[in-house]
Amino acid sequence: MRWLTLIFVALIAALQYPLWLGKGSWLRVWEVDHAATQQKEVNQKLRARNASLDAEVRDLKQGYDAIEERARSELGMIKRDEIFFQVLEEPKQAARAQPEAKKKDAPRVDAGKP
Repeated sequence: MRWLTLIFVALIAALQYPLWLGKGSWLRVWEVDHAATQQKEVNQKLRARNASLDAEVRDLKQGYDAIEERARSELGMIKRDEIFFQVLEEPKQAARAQPEAKKKDAPRVDAGKP
């Protein structure tokens, strides 16, 4: 009877091995499922990028507005008889440093002393 129990335990262990550690195991299925989920996310991002590129190509093929916009923004081109104004902004640090300098130069007045 003891041998029969040992044989059944060994048989069950032999049947369980492929389920947990073999080629088609649960661990392998989980890994493949995880990889498929990640690839779906990558594919979705690439589809969105392709759609935006496709829309940009259609705009460039159909009209001159997109071409003009790109020439103005990327190449800095302007039309004939057009006046171009470039507005330069001061760096934020210089603008903040100026009021602090004025505070240092201003005389101090003590409220309690004459």
